[in-house]
Amino acid sequence: MAGLTYGERAVRCLAGEDADRTPYGVGLGWSPWWETLQRWKEDTGDPNLDPAAQFGFEPSFAVAPVVLGPYPVFARENIEETEEYVVLRDDRGILMRCRKDGGSMPEFLDYPVKTPQDWERLKAERFQFHLDRLPANWDEFRTRLAATGEAVQVGVYPYGVFGAPRDLMGAEEVLLAFYTEPAMVKDMMRHLTDLWISVWERVADALRIDHIHIWEDMSGRQGSLISPAMVEEFMMPCYDRIAAFARAHDVRLVSVDTDGDCSELVPLMTRHGVNVFFPFEVQAGNDILDYRAQYPDLGILGGLDKRALAGSRADVDREMDKAAEMVQQGRYIPGFDHLIPPDATWENFAYVATRMRSVCGL
Repeated sequence: MAGLTYGERAVRCLAGEDADRTPYGVGLGWSPWWETLQRWKEDTGDPNLDPAAQFGFEPSFAVAPVVLGPYPVFARENIEETEEYVVLRDDRGILMRCRKDGGSMPEFLDYPVKTPQDWERLKAERFQFHLDRLPANWDEFRTRLAATGEAVQVGVYPYGVFGAPRDLMGAEEVLLAFYTEPAMVKDMMRHLTDLWISVWERVADALRIDHIHIWEDMSGRQGSLISPAMVEEFMMPCYDRIAAFARAHDVRLVSVDTDGDCSELVPLMTRHGVNVFFPFEVQAGNDILDYRAQYPDLGILGGLDKRALAGSRADVDREMDKAAEMVQQGRYIPGFDHLIPPDATWENFAYVATRMRSVCGL
């Protein structure tokens, strides 16, 4: 299998096809939070520290440059500003309070959809298909692909069948709406799926698509935020249509990103065309070795306990042993189970990054 591009290697690995080795440094689980990177820069004395460049992490998937969210986008505006934070409305129409030092996630204050009337207006004004959602030409993107060897991905944060409505309403309101406004929730999911497939069809006219990604983030430590019966009723008709698109265009990977305990979602979603999951948060009870035993055909990314990076060398070695076992069994790309937190030491991260090269066959 000599001569594989980075993207083809990643696709083959996750799809269970022959590959020359395992991709290295790929995915969310190798990226530090902003605060983490600042700490590492101080600890190393290197103000230009770039872990990905230093260790030679490999590219994998290039996201097609299309607009899947509101179009035209909302006007971004600052509402209030202090020395510590700024309150702003972003291009998705979400009002949020953000720390200027980047030390935490934003505090979400308000969302664009509160009623069915809000959704109908937004759907008509900002969620219709337009050619302007596509690049004027694909030459620049094709040049990037030729230079990096990446595979083509459609779908990206924050767009998922559950994830996008949550982004429009907020978590609490969308969960209530499953009971108070079920017709609206179903229409949001159906319409957004229509829009995305319309865009993806145009991408497929220009390029081969290798990977469809669905961002959901719909589980916590207790499991799915909605019952499996609701997942089946509300979401899976949309997944079936996405799976049909994938089959029609020979797209080999359909992935879902959801934090928390995904044990209820994996068996359900894999019946409807999903064949890759991540990040398998350990602190929520996920064990990728157990998932591998139960789902031998599932592509898995991540699943190494990020908390080990704040622990002892023995803690780190246990995760390395887990990665080596998973790589041996196949359909796995090693990485930690989310962004690297600020308590992770540079010494531990550098140790893992160096050792992982041999695990991946470099």
